[in-house]
Amino acid sequence: MKKTHILLLFAMMTVPVSAEEGTNPKGITFEKYNPKSADLREQTDRINMENGVLGIADDRGFTLQSRDGRFIFKPYLFMQARGQFNYYDDEGLDKAYNQDNVANSGFSMPYAILGFTGTTFGRLDYNVSINAAGSGGGVLQQGWVDYRISPAARFRAGKFKTPFFHAYLTTLGETLFPCLPTSLTAPIIMPYSLNAVTPAIGMGFDLGFQFHGKARLNRKPDSWMIGYEVGLWNGSGGNVNTATKTLSDDAHIPALLYAGRLTFMPWGNMPATQGNNHMLTGRHMLFGVSGGINVESASESTNDTRVGLEWSMLYGRWYAAAEGYWMHVSFTSRQKTDGSFNYWGAYGQLGYFFTKSLQCGLRYDLLDRNGSGRDGILNMPAAVVNYYVNKCNLKLSAMYQYTGRYGHATQLDRDNDDLGLSTHSATLQLQYCF
Repeated sequence: MKKTHILLLFAMMTVPVSAEEGTNPKGITFEKYNPKSADLREQTDRINMENGVLGIADDRGFTLQSRDGRFIFKPYLFMQARGQFNYYDDEGLDKAYNQDNVANSGFSMPYAILGFTGTTFGRLDYNVSINAAGSGGGVLQQGWVDYRISPAARFRAGKFKTPFFHAYLTTLGETLFPCLPTSLTAPIIMPYSLNAVTPAIGMGFDLGFQFHGKARLNRKPDSWMIGYEVGLWNGSGGNVNTATKTLSDDAHIPALLYAGRLTFMPWGNMPATQGNNHMLTGRHMLFGVSGGINVESASESTNDTRVGLEWSMLYGRWYAAAEGYWMHVSFTSRQKTDGSFNYWGAYGQLGYFFTKSLQCGLRYDLLDRNGSGRDGILNMPAAVVNYYVNKCNLKLSAMYQYTGRYGHATQLDRDNDDLGLSTHSATLQLQYCF
């Protein structure tokens, strides 16, 4: 019986659906996204659950919906395949062991996601996505339910994105660059006797509970909006799906991630996108501040405090964003280590659709990787070209990034600051959504 149900589900996902709206005898409606709809923005607020992969309100694949709109079901598939080339400087390489300047190059598949998302009873949103390219706990990319009391008061529980940083909160398939800013993903550097603790500034998926919502000043779609997210997470990251935390010896509170985010949108709801070729008119803007503390993170060794500021805008064919972030790392008493360390990073990026199929972008990324107690920063300019094959939901991205170093006190500091980071990086990525 279980095998029969699985076969029926995959058969539903592969049945071709007419592009025109129609209703079958059982009352299930197949609807195609209409970008010219007069009430599109209000519809998007209602049925696009911002699941982090793709939304219900788009033209990729199909959506099953009851006549009254209280039940919505959307299966989806998302894949990214990459060709990568990385060239490293000589420092840190031992030629006696035939270590090459070219490493971590070849082909990769960061995402191969099967999932489904939707609404039940008009109030409860849900999303489950399985990343077949992941391993361990990372195979479950997301799994959550979201109960809506009102648009301004919602509860979400499960595994989902933590409320930090515009770069992470953007819909996965709609980022300007195929690779996240290095300032968010690179592990920081501490004094070498302590270098076993190397958290990154960026936070991604985690297990937890969140209270969130958006409030509109009035009923007009382009009126001012305030958004917020606040909650508790394990603080263990997306590769851990089990409860492994304890109580903090120092603060005497549960050793969890406490985090929140507050946003202001002066031109109505800001979509979680850095470039969608169905949205080449209109305007959206967002200002945001986020912060949190990960109590006894990294094997109960440190308390990591993060603060971020963000700004993003969609204006016609233009997309622009900038954000900065700061992290304070202090060791717990049980480590018997004095001192604390501060790190910061920032980036700005700009994209433009020259045609409905061609988008180009630039990014400038900064990271104080060795801490504010030492001179020197990393600067990482990058460029990207995105080409959309609109009739079959393909997106081809070509990106180049250079890692530079500036202001270090000694050559040794300069050489150590970019260890593990490629000087020249090129990425060619093919993305498919359904």
